[in-house]
Amino acid sequence: MAGRGCGCGSGHLNEDNARFLLLAALIVLYLLGGAAVFSALELAHELQAIQRWEERLANFSRRHNLSRDELRGFLRHYEEAAKAGIRVDNTRQRWDFTGAFYFVGTVVSTIGFGMTTPATVGGKTFLILYGLIGCASTILFFNLFLERLITVIAYIMKSCHQQQLRSQRALPQEGLKNLGKHEADGLAGWKPSVYYVMLILCVASVLISCCASAMYTSIEGWSYFDSLYFCFVAFSTIGFGDLVSSQNSQYKSQGLYRFANFAFILMGVCCIYSLFNVISILIKQSMNWMLRKMDGGCCQQCHSGLTRSRRNVIMPGNVQNRCNISIETDGVMESDTDGRRPSGEMISMKDFLAANKVSLAILQKQLSETANGCPHQTSTLSRDNEFSGGVGAFAIMNNRLAETSGDR
Repeated sequence: MAGRGCGCGSGHLNEDNARFLLLAALIVLYLLGGAAVFSALELAHELQAIQRWEERLANFSRRHNLSRDELRGFLRHYEEAAKAGIRVDNTRQRWDFTGAFYFVGTVVSTIGFGMTTPATVGGKTFLILYGLIGCASTILFFNLFLERLITVIAYIMKSCHQQQLRSQRALPQEGLKNLGKHEADGLAGWKPSVYYVMLILCVASVLISCCASAMYTSIEGWSYFDSLYFCFVAFSTIGFGDLVSSQNSQYKSQGLYRFANFAFILMGVCCIYSLFNVISILIKQSMNWMLRKMDGGCCQQCHSGLTRSRRNVIMPGNVQNRCNISIETDGVMESDTDGRRPSGEMISMKDFLAANKVSLAILQKQLSETANGCPHQTSTLSRDNEFSGGVGAFAIMNNRLAETSGDR
């Protein structure tokens, strides 16, 4: 890949930086595309809503003999009341203990519906300190949940794979005594595929969302589609706040409903968080494929250019580019030159050292590590830095799924 394949220039990027820049460019394109789609879908509806509101405002002003300025001033007072949680319909208190508990749950889970916000300076100051620790702790909880979930899924899938191996070797009687050895050989290095894990998480997320939507439809009075929409917005911690559960003052079986609401949101957030991280692996694989294609085209152009330049002499710079040098992997592929020019004459020592200076630098590094008592690392380990296992959820899933074993 970039930075590991051909040396098409002294300023080429390494693989991680190339992947980062490619992802940033793809996200920008994704944002531009999303903005275009949502603008096409929602702009006309917004303009119609503005027109209807202006007509209603004008009719109300004429009917009650009020000026526009007086009416708008009154509406601004209502907007201030709405920020404090006051609604036209009868709603629950926002800052009793149960309402405050619901609020801190949306804070630490990073959902942040926005229907309740602190209004005092003390409340805003405490929110900054409280959210700093609470959000970090909740992210740690989600990562630990992901680790255990991947472990359980891997154990179940490995058991199914082991049972499949047993059924395949159950027919020949002479092979029963070697069954344990064959199972060990078949399970050695086996890991679950990220595609099966993603399918399991998708099914679990859909089941939780469907069950929660049925509950919200019957209790909150929303349509089933709006309930599904709320589930995704809440479980993915987007939290727009246009629909918020458990906000009325009274419900049938209120205690049971609030507990079920808390349980569904907790399970949904954990499953969707895990699903997002698994999908990110597939996105990373797609970017690796794109980088390989881009790097392959670069190598072909570099190879054709070098072939044209090698007529009578070998320049040290060309030899270096032909050596497929990678500092990160501590490996240099041998050039097609063996210290001779194409004409058969020996090259000078100066040119030879210039063409092989990277190999000498690696040799000096290995000798230094041996002299200091540090064993030389393998090519795979030497190119890993302190973040070789990934960060956060990537570190948890690294080498636990089949598709993450050979690629970070």
